Amino acid sequence: MRVTGAVRAKAKRGLSGTDRRIYDSVFNAVMSQRLPSGTKLTEGTFCELFKVSRTIVRKALQRLAHEHIIELRPNRGAIVARPTPQETREIFIARRAIEAAIVPLAVMRATRPQIVRLRQLVKEEDAALHRGDRPAWIRLGGEFHLMLAEAAANKVLLRYLTELVSRCSLIIALYESPGSIPCASEEHNELIDLIVDGESRKAAERMDRHLLAIERRLKLEDDNERIDLARILGVTA
Repeated sequence: MRVTGAVRAKAKRGLSGTDRRIYDSVFNAVMSQRLPSGTKLTEGTFCELFKVSRTIVRKALQRLAHEHIIELRPNRGAIVARPTPQETREIFIARRAIEAAIVPLAVMRATRPQIVRLRQLVKEEDAALHRGDRPAWIRLGGEFHLMLAEAAANKVLLRYLTELVSRCSLIIALYESPGSIPCASEEHNELIDLIVDGESRKAAERMDRHLLAIERRLKLEDDNERIDLARILGVTA
């Protein structure tokens, strides 16, 4: 199974037409750092911008909330999720623990087609970075880790990692310093090489350093700039 198709299908399951357009607009705006954490998203605003009913808007917002991109607050509308520094640390601690269990299993169980797919994902990830497609770069980086979890052939670990990758993708999109120079594709290639060579301990250590490096590039600061939602989402009156 191609993890790319699986992840995309899961993220957009049940969406079609305008509700998918709303989902994509918000997702891409968050992942490209154009829509900061804490930004208020009201149903009325989306109805006006996209000329649709509240039912359609709610469908898109519910999917975004399921993916941890936004938070739905009872009687207060939605906001772009704002993980606190403490939550961020806890999420990365959990992710490092989960991936420490995944890597040795992937070393033992990864098939040749899965290794080929992992290398292809790295190429796609690197291409997205160099063409400046930040949403695709973040998504592909997450898919690499989910493909490793699939190679480990443990459904429980995959389920836990899926949620953690979703939350980490948001954190990276919101808080990674714009001036940082990511080297994820190089680190991912090193991981693949260690897995192919059967170097379970070294691969686990490399994964831990990789995740620590991502966490250290984060810049956890509030942004109180006023938001022009129509401009950010590319919607014209």
